[in-house]
Amino acid sequence: MHWWQTGIIYQIYPRSFQDSSNANGIADGVGDLNGIIRRLDYLQSLHIGAIWISPIFPSPMHDFGYDVADYCDIHPLFGTLADFDRLLAEAHARGLRVILDLVPNHTSEEHAWFVESRSSRDNPRRDYYIWRDPAPGDGPPETRLPNNWQTHFGGVAWTYDAPTGQFYMHQFHRSQPELNYRHPEVLPAMLDNMRFWLDRGVDGFRVDVIWLMLKDAELRDEPPNPDAAPDARPFDRIQHIYTGDVAGIHDIIRQMRAVLDEYDERMMVGEIYLPLERLMTYYGNGDECHMPFNFQLIGLPWDARVIGDYIRAYEGALPPGGWPNWVLGNHDQHRIATRVGPAQARVAQMLLLTLRGTPTCYYGDEIGMEDVAIPFERCMDPAALQQPETYEIWGRDPERTPMQWDASPNAGFTTPEATPWLPLAADYATRNVAAQENDPTSLLSLYRALAALRRAEPALNRGAIEVIDLGIEGVLAYRRTAEGGDGFLVVLNFGEEMHELNLHQALGGQATELVLSTELIPSRVVTEGIMAMNGNEGVILRLRQWG
Repeated sequence: MHWWQTGIIYQIYPRSFQDSSNANGIADGVGDLNGIIRRLDYLQSLHIGAIWISPIFPSPMHDFGYDVADYCDIHPLFGTLADFDRLLAEAHARGLRVILDLVPNHTSEEHAWFVESRSSRDNPRRDYYIWRDPAPGDGPPETRLPNNWQTHFGGVAWTYDAPTGQFYMHQFHRSQPELNYRHPEVLPAMLDNMRFWLDRGVDGFRVDVIWLMLKDAELRDEPPNPDAAPDARPFDRIQHIYTGDVAGIHDIIRQMRAVLDEYDERMMVGEIYLPLERLMTYYGNGDECHMPFNFQLIGLPWDARVIGDYIRAYEGALPPGGWPNWVLGNHDQHRIATRVGPAQARVAQMLLLTLRGTPTCYYGDEIGMEDVAIPFERCMDPAALQQPETYEIWGRDPERTPMQWDASPNAGFTTPEATPWLPLAADYATRNVAAQENDPTSLLSLYRALAALRRAEPALNRGAIEVIDLGIEGVLAYRRTAEGGDGFLVVLNFGEEMHELNLHQALGGQATELVLSTELIPSRVVTEGIMAMNGNEGVILRLRQWG
């Protein structure tokens, strides 16, 4: 088994993790690389296997690093290449792998390639990006869009460049022009960017919007979406068959994977929002993504039967050799504790850390951080600012707020004198790492116990999974087994009602022993296979006498 299969991946949004003072002793309210280094011992204490760091490259920050101006350097806001090398060395010394966020679909408008591309129609790099003439017709050229494509952030996917008389295409902010992977020089240049970091010792990449990297060569209009609601935004009124999952994308990904395979023990996980049957194609024949991200736990109803059915479907759809993975949240999605509530957040962590496959955890979820309401005047997210009338729906700032380390001013994230780049949660004085460190029943204590058990037990970090129907509404159960037969039964109560579990009846007389409860109860009696289970509780039971 590889490290990326058995270990937990922990996502760090660097702006919000830990601010460290600069050489002049001044903190700026934005997290940085030295701040991550300062917290490596904490990260090691979580029993994780790797950290994934959201973009840290030079950028004008119109989309907070997802608009890259230079793929081979570090933004001064976060530090220097020397700081990054030290982070890499310190992390590796603690047994932690480091995954970088690669953004190959688009660059910043300030990237040297686009500056050249924009300079004239006959520049050698003009076609590194997607440029098109205005559509035929009357009216000013800037009003004659090449087609009906829309951006994910709201608005049309074309910006007119008056000096050269053409539009350039972008699926996100207008400052993020899309690269043209039909140009023969673009992919080799991006592969060289990957090698730059792999040569420094980076362990892998999370690849941003990997399924969007190729667009329809003919730039055809996208067809209407027959399922769109009457009040749907323009983006949702069309089907995105010419801007995502386009024929030819898999060849690009195979070439990216081939670069990773030039090195030992490197990996690539792709950000892909597609239905299950299309998602699975991104494993290729073991020659594309090591793991296409499985985001379904974010969007599915928080319902035991629905999730159980999906586990079966997902496991059944995996191609031969395909390794599963699971995600509860990230920098683009509302936090799990907000979506399901504090009580079920504990159940959610037990689910994530006991399913078969690699779990990816978002910073702060281990202490139950929740979304923070951001007033519009403090809103930073360009996706929200482009849709101000609905910014509370589309905004991503609420899940990106500073990590809550302790009860000191600014939660220990930055100095008391500094202003954090986003507002802190109102509950940071009570919901923080320091408070939970000393509480044996805290969510942080539960997270560590789950992660330690997962790391120690082959049945949990690599074993098989079988969803079991206990016949109890609102209860999800599955068993995990290693080679040799012994294993665990995981039972998760998605409701508030107490239940009596008849384990022997469900498991055919196997011996059971309680290992861990989400309530961290020291002991629980399992008498002749009968156990009481509280509402909003999850339990892990050791199974013996298999078969």
